[in-house]
Amino acid sequence: MAEKKSDRTRASILAAARERFGADGYERATIRAIAADAAIDPAMVMRYYGSKEKLFAAAAEFDVRLPDLTDVPVEQAGEVLVRHLVERWEEDDTLKVLLRNAVTNEAAAERMRQVFSAQLAPAIQRASVDQPAVRAGLISTQALGFALCRYILELRPVVAMSVDEVVAWLGPTITRYLTSPSPSQV
Repeated sequence: MAEKKSDRTRASILAAARERFGADGYERATIRAIAADAAIDPAMVMRYYGSKEKLFAAAAEFDVRLPDLTDVPVEQAGEVLVRHLVERWEEDDTLKVLLRNAVTNEAAAERMRQVFSAQLAPAIQRASVDQPAVRAGLISTQALGFALCRYILELRPVVAMSVDEVVAWLGPTITRYLTSPSPSQV
């Protein structure tokens, strides 16, 4: 029973932390406010996470769960990747919190870089392309730029787009990043 209560307490703290970091940013969010949101004593937050930095790292843990592109026809790879990324953004607020904080906080920016370099570059490398790190970086510019405009800045025309419309607009660009020869090879 104690284990289950412990798991519930951790989940409650993480949910409150994601909400608070998203609303207030890393700098203004406090352990006291997060504890109040979770309806627990601030000492419990420190007991479970040790520091605000460690709590943020746990709250910002995110698995993009990228699809395996090995068997995807190359002309559909961009569409598959864009659809997957947009659906992940739509179902989980963690990346939104991370993106909002990455603009002003180096620890959040580093966490965002880790998410994309550790997960996107290897997925692209499995697709057997040259310069997977460069291609992953370019794909990240599209994914993060889109996410910033849709979820953080809330640009109305971008927010109003359906997932299918986003895929139709961005898919060809991502496919080009995946398939075009490097400019240095042309």
